[in-house]
Amino acid sequence: MTAHDHEGDDGFDRHEESDAGRVTAPMQAFTTQQATTGGLILLAGLAVVFGLPLLVL
Repeated sequence: MTAHDHEGDDGFDRHEESDAGRVTAPMQAFTTQQATTGGLILLAGLAVVFGLPLLVL
C-alpha cells in the first residue's frame, strides 16, 4: 500500500490534480470600481442596521 492509496475514503477528502491551478477569492485582483461598490453596499447596510432603529426611537 502506498501513501496515495485511498481505499474506503469518501470523495470529499481527495485532492484532485485539476485543483492545482485553482485560485481562491481573496487572492484574486479586484478593481477600484468593485471596491467602491462594496463600500457603498457596506454603508447602505450599516445605515439600515443602525439608522432605522435610531429613527424608531
